[in-house]
Amino acid sequence: MFEGVMDKIKVLLAEDHVVVREGTRELIKREPDMEVVGEASDGDEAVKLAAKLKPDVVIMDIAMPKLNGIEATKQIKASQPAVAVLILTAYDNDQYIFALLEAGAAGYLLKNVRGRELIDAVRAVHAGESVLHPAVARRVIDSLVFPDLKPAKDQEIEPLSEREVEVLKLAARGISNKGIAEELCLSARTVQAHLGNIFNKLGVGSRTEAILYGLRKGWFTLEDMP
Repeated sequence: MFEGVMDKIKVLLAEDHVVVREGTRELIKREPDMEVVGEASDGDEAVKLAAKLKPDVVIMDIAMPKLNGIEATKQIKASQPAVAVLILTAYDNDQYIFALLEAGAAGYLLKNVRGRELIDAVRAVHAGESVLHPAVARRVIDSLVFPDLKPAKDQEIEPLSEREVEVLKLAARGISNKGIAEELCLSARTVQAHLGNIFNKLGVGSRTEAILYGLRKGWFTLEDMP
């Protein structure tokens, strides 16, 4: 199934608690398609190692010395937009959730997830998909029901093409890139390109942000989502 070391997902761990970091490293070491290329014990080190090691995925905590996970995520995404940042934290309050989604985090998991869920999430964000812990997803939905929690950005954007809207609607239903490709008779690479164009036009850094934008603009509704 996997084709060798060159195809492995390169993961950088950014976590100041050694026990958590060691546990996460051991989980990843068991997977034939992944490898830990570096470990950071604070946010500043995470930014520097990300620039040096060019990981595919950064598993990032929020509360870290020197530079917190929000600022570290912003800096990593600013210099390396292709890097997927997966948040793994004990915090699920709105302030952190939306700050990190705005910073470009592709996923947000709480530390009570099972090991298999974390591994699946690494693969998902590497494939360009979004992953939200159920408790976090509920807060995101709450922000749509009560918009005062997170006002929509009112800015001029380049209109999405009909195909891009189709892709975004399917993404909102939780369908993977591969599933969207099959639904629209496209290649997975083409779907990724469409999502990239959508992100650029909307000025967002992740699938989750794009879906939130589409919901707020009325391009689709909560009833269209699972």
